Amino acid sequence: MRFSRYFLPVLKETPKEAEIISHQLMLRAGLIKQQAAGSYSWLPFGYKVLMKVQRIVEEEQNRAGAVEMLMPTLQSADLWRESGRYDAYGKEMLRIQDRHERDMLFGPTNEEMITDVFRSYVRSYKDLPLNLYHVQWKFRDEVRPRFGTMRSREFLMKDAYSFDLDKDRAVAAYNRMFVAYLRTYWRMGLTAIPMRAETGPIGGDLSHEFIVLAETGESGVFCHADMLDKPIPPADTDFRGDLTPIVQDWTSLYAATEDMFDKAEYEATVPENKRISARGIEVGQTFYFGTKYSEPMKATVTRPDGQEVAVHMGSYGVGVSRVIPAIIEASHDDAGIIWPVSVAPFEAILISLKVGDAATDAAAEKLYAELDAAGIDVLYDDRDQGAGGKFATADLIGVPYQLIVGPRGLKDGQVEIKHRKGGERETLAIDAAVARLKGLIEPQRRDQA
Repeated sequence: MRFSRYFLPVLKETPKEAEIISHQLMLRAGLIKQQAAGSYSWLPFGYKVLMKVQRIVEEEQNRAGAVEMLMPTLQSADLWRESGRYDAYGKEMLRIQDRHERDMLFGPTNEEMITDVFRSYVRSYKDLPLNLYHVQWKFRDEVRPRFGTMRSREFLMKDAYSFDLDKDRAVAAYNRMFVAYLRTYWRMGLTAIPMRAETGPIGGDLSHEFIVLAETGESGVFCHADMLDKPIPPADTDFRGDLTPIVQDWTSLYAATEDMFDKAEYEATVPENKRISARGIEVGQTFYFGTKYSEPMKATVTRPDGQEVAVHMGSYGVGVSRVIPAIIEASHDDAGIIWPVSVAPFEAILISLKVGDAATDAAAEKLYAELDAAGIDVLYDDRDQGAGGKFATADLIGVPYQLIVGPRGLKDGQVEIKHRKGGERETLAIDAAVARLKGLIEPQRRDQA
């Protein structure tokens, strides 16, 4: 993509309304534009990141055996009355009426609707286990939306729902999602720690929040330091097998949100030199809630003995639009964002230092074509602008690698590669540049696939 033909409105000044670094950088780097309190347009640069994050989420859900679908954003209030949550949910639910004065709501979550889908088609234990998921815009009328898309009213979320014959099988489904979440966040370059958590209005008695440590996090968290270094389950993990040992290994060390914090247990089980008390950003949560929805909504199946029983359910959310500020909070410096390759809007930026110079133009055009042919997602900064401004923009938007072409280097047949993370620079022959970038990028693609 040529910068001169792209829509990337970067800002030199930090907007006054942005309180935390991720919000500041998302506005400055042209990822989002605020349309109303807690509501944002995703501009092309930010939308590319959003879609890359969504693709990773979908790939790991599919790998774990979940099946994708899509449900509507508007839901009937009658379904929520069946479950008993319509009046209990609170003011975060945006309640509306259609032209026929039927009570509707803008869905904050989909337990009721997916239960209705399930009960309409599934009758026998032979159709279990089942896990259905979708990625959809949600709305929660936050009393104080803030921090950009970290805590917005409208947000993109992946929510999955498992259906099983009994509790043991439902916990096995929970474990599959637990492991899938470990892999999902790792592929995005995040260290997300599963912590015991309150279930809140979703319900149930088993829940984990996946937390990224950050000073700007809204949640107080307490954990064992070794949680930061545990190995991630590999891509060839058998999700049809027993994942209990993996989950037990991760949950054997103390990790809890402030709502679940037990000081006595924490001090008794975590050595003093291993205690972490910090702030964190919730990027996802898993729930097992048994028959909370299936019993009142009569979502039942027939067992092998012919008895009709309510299915056991779980739900599993990933805040897709919330993950992006979490990545930025975890990966930035004073100059701007530092994207991991797996979610970067572009993998490389080609910077021409002297647009209009025949030799520089020819070399840059040749490299642009070669990068494209090599399958590297490249942004070509072909704007007629000073070098300082181009370098500042490249650092701000955080593309992992900068390929710099200018008259001085070309006299010796050389170009420069700058690594956005770490800042190291390499000078190399122009004919070796594309192969070098490919060699830098492809291993990271493989490692995070």
